[in-house]
Amino acid sequence: MNKRIIRLALSFLLFWFLVAFDQFTKHAAAVSLKGQQPFVLWEGVFELNYSENTGAAFGLLEGQQILFFAVACLVFAAVLYLLWTLPEEGRYWPLILSLTVIAAGAAGNLIDRVSQGYVVDFLYFKLIDFPIFNVADCYVTCSTAVLFLLLFFGYYSEEEISSMLPGRRKERT
Repeated sequence: MNKRIIRLALSFLLFWFLVAFDQFTKHAAAVSLKGQQPFVLWEGVFELNYSENTGAAFGLLEGQQILFFAVACLVFAAVLYLLWTLPEEGRYWPLILSLTVIAAGAAGNLIDRVSQGYVVDFLYFKLIDFPIFNVADCYVTCSTAVLFLLLFFGYYSEEEISSMLPGRRKERT
C-alpha cells in the first residue's frame, strides 16, 4: 500500500480520536458545570468553569461565525495539502502530527460553532486570570508552538520548507 495513503489514514484516525475526545470533554463540562459554581481543582490556581464563547481567543471577534468557518476551512485545506505533499520520510512525522492536531482543534471548535453557535470553554487558570479555554484550544496552541519550533529552529532546512509550498515542489523521479 502507498505510504502516502497510510500516512493519511493514520492522520485521519488520530484526527477523529482527538475531535471525539474534545467533544466528550465539552459535553461533560456542559452536563456537569453549566449553571453551577466553578469546580475548584487547585484553590486560587485552576478550576473548571463553564463558559459559552461566541468569539475567538480572549473573546475577540465575537459573533463572527462566518469568519471562523472560513478560517477553519483554510486550515483544513492547508493541512490536507501538506499531508499529501510532504515527503514520505519518517523525519516528517513530527510535522504531520502537529498539523493533524491543529486540524483536530479547529474541527472541535468548528463543530461547536455550527451546532450551537458558540464554543464551550471550561478550563480556567485563575492564578493568572487567563481566559477560559477548552481541549481543542490546547490542541491548537500546543501544536502551533511545536510547529514553530520545528520550522524555525532548524529541524527542517530552508530548501525543505520552500519545497512544501505550491509551485516549488520538485518532481520525484
